[in-house]
Amino acid sequence: MDARQMVAYNAALKADWVARRHPDAVVLGADTTVALDGEALNKPRDHAAAKEMLRRLSGRTHRVVTGVAVRHEVRGLRYGGDAVTEVTFKAYDDSVIEEYLRRVHVYDKAGGYGIQDHGDLLVERFQGELSTVIGLPLSLTKQFLTEAGLLP
Repeated sequence: MDARQMVAYNAALKADWVARRHPDAVVLGADTTVALDGEALNKPRDHAAAKEMLRRLSGRTHRVVTGVAVRHEVRGLRYGGDAVTEVTFKAYDDSVIEEYLRRVHVYDKAGGYGIQDHGDLLVERFQGELSTVIGLPLSLTKQFLTEAGLLP
């Protein structure tokens, strides 16, 4: 499955699951992945996987894709979509990777990194919304909440 389709689908699954259990609530679901060479780099399973992901990302540009879904069962609200930000990493060696992995717990982070956690060790630049990389694209979320009449 394409990374954009995958995160939109996962965000919708999360939001739908909670919305069915809390039909009077506005529910927001989100999901993020890193896409490189047509492959989704999800959360690494262990140190070796995290190290391999960071090696692959070194000196390259990748896409961070975050899907967002907003639901309100009683009102029948169903909004969903995705946002993309391009991130370019510095070229670095294994010593930088090991330093990063010593500083940051990465097993819960798509692509094996968090831009907000010592990202200066890895990231050269990004193009797009930083909040997409952190995991909740604020512009898209605001758009959905506004369209739903939940924000002025």
